[in-house]
Amino acid sequence: MTLPAPLTGVVPPVCTPLTPDREVDTASLTRLVDHLVEGGVDGLFVLGSTSEVAYLTDRQRALVLDTVVRHVGGQLPVLAGAIDMTTPRVLDHARALAGAGADAVVVTAPFYTRTHPAEVARHFRLVARGCPAPVFAYDLPVSVHTKLGADLVLELAEEGVLAGLKDSSGDEGGFRTVVLGKRLGLARFSVLTGSEVTVDSALAMGADGVVPGLGNVDPAGYVRLYRACREGDWARARAEQERLCGLFGMVAAGDPARMGGSSSALGAFKAALHLRGVITFPTTADPQIPLSPEETKTVGKHLAAAGLL
Repeated sequence: MTLPAPLTGVVPPVCTPLTPDREVDTASLTRLVDHLVEGGVDGLFVLGSTSEVAYLTDRQRALVLDTVVRHVGGQLPVLAGAIDMTTPRVLDHARALAGAGADAVVVTAPFYTRTHPAEVARHFRLVARGCPAPVFAYDLPVSVHTKLGADLVLELAEEGVLAGLKDSSGDEGGFRTVVLGKRLGLARFSVLTGSEVTVDSALAMGADGVVPGLGNVDPAGYVRLYRACREGDWARARAEQERLCGLFGMVAAGDPARMGGSSSALGAFKAALHLRGVITFPTTADPQIPLSPEETKTVGKHLAAAGLL
């Protein structure tokens, strides 16, 4: 389908359900897509951090996109992460994703190599020039160790290199600078927050939408939050945001003495989807460590407190 310009609303980064032998569980993936569509979301982002893209083989990445694109059938725009270390590898992914039906590709700064801002800018320009689909920048400094400066993002947006920004940096000042810059003639550029817990604040600033990992678990909650903000009902928005903040506490269910933050957060999202009957297995990709039964009970307590179990 034609990508709205700007893309607005709730665009969850779709989890990738896996079987116990770590293959893509396509049946669960289609149920998850139905769960998100029924929740009222405005688009889907596959092959991002919450999708465990870093752990998937190229074959699995292709299967995820093909499954989602075919199942959605043009009902919603599908964005896909072209996540890799350097420009030639990202271009290969981006062209393949666009050819397989992605409505836009999502690209980080280069990583592993140490880069200069001029090289980061060149990276995005070359990807946009070589890819037939619109390009969204993904600001994820915690993983790629490069912060996309607001001035650079706005410069690339003005050139038409970028169709939008997914900001998961936590830099609210920089995010606001991009939002303010958008008002000066960048009406078609989409500014999306990747923070689950400050959506009301981001929308009050002028953000176009949200890409919430927790939206896999409670898509309808984020849709209610988005609509309350757009209607200017800030009391209702605050109440919904605070309920979602409580639900987000599930990401700390895993014991940090034995697992990393990604294992805990992604394990919690998948455990929650399993407990809600959306996916068959709560399996996470290797080498992540699975939640214990007790940690899974903690996830269930967060679901119950939020009225989801």
